[in-house]
Amino acid sequence: MVAVPLASVRSTETRDGAPAPTGTGAGVGLPRLLAGSAVALAVLVPVALVLGWFVAGRFLRPLRAITATAKVISAGDLHRRLDLGGPVDELTELGHTLDDLFARLQASFDAQRHFVANASHELRTPLAGLRTLLEVTLADPDADAATLRSACREALDLGGHQERLVQALLVLATGERGVTCRDGLDLAGTAENVLASRRAQAAEAGIEVTASLAPAAAAGDPRLVESLVANLVDNAVRHNHAGGWVRVTTRTHGAEAALTVANSGPVVPGDQVERLFQTFQKGSPDRHGHGLGLAIVNAVAQAHHAALTTTARPEGGLCVTVRFTR
Repeated sequence: MVAVPLASVRSTETRDGAPAPTGTGAGVGLPRLLAGSAVALAVLVPVALVLGWFVAGRFLRPLRAITATAKVISAGDLHRRLDLGGPVDELTELGHTLDDLFARLQASFDAQRHFVANASHELRTPLAGLRTLLEVTLADPDADAATLRSACREALDLGGHQERLVQALLVLATGERGVTCRDGLDLAGTAENVLASRRAQAAEAGIEVTASLAPAAAAGDPRLVESLVANLVDNAVRHNHAGGWVRVTTRTHGAEAALTVANSGPVVPGDQVERLFQTFQKGSPDRHGHGLGLAIVNAVAQAHHAALTTTARPEGGLCVTVRFTR
């Protein structure tokens, strides 16, 4: 608190006893005090306004950046991100949350576009084959009941092929979209359930299936993880030879839960392994399947941030390991 000395006064008594003030000493008079206050007010108000504008602009600059970038992203550029730097505060945390939201939206839209493109590309051939089959059968005037039954069986086979293809595409799109919820699961139990439904098919093909399933706790989408295991086992059985083998192993190593599927089969060139995990890619043109099995495995592994390692065995076949963070 600043004390401003005013003009000092002293009082004397007049003859009738009334005090009569007389000024003595040095001080600041009331007019000068009012004039000084007016000057100080005139100087401090602009300074306060400038400082307030600067401080408000400094704190609101991230908010303006968020608004401008969000408008650009909403206009169609889903690849843009806010990327707010600087000190960690409420606005930067909001920016990071929005970046995660934009990344999930981009993954969803990309998965939708991939599904539509892949479905339109791959369904064209079986639909054309089905139409040709029906047209040829109907155009035959001498077609009897046996011919019609045979055409119907072929049409059902083509329909089943299309159903399996659409189902595989849906799983692939779901894996590319990402994991929305994570539940606790055991890779050993998932692998055991998958093998129970595939042993008969493997035995019919003359392939021996063995398993070494140690408890391996992980977290993720149980349906997608089961699809990953099923596609690995189906790929190992399908791309094998009579008298071959498939070996499935689950284990824990530190903070990771690992699943390994190894199989015998034709020799795969080392430079072709990475290509097999792309959509509609096959080891050779005469191989059966849609070319989506390992692409689904890759998509599910990426959605769970799991490490995927694939090695081409010199004797033939593949060894695929997926490591989940526990």
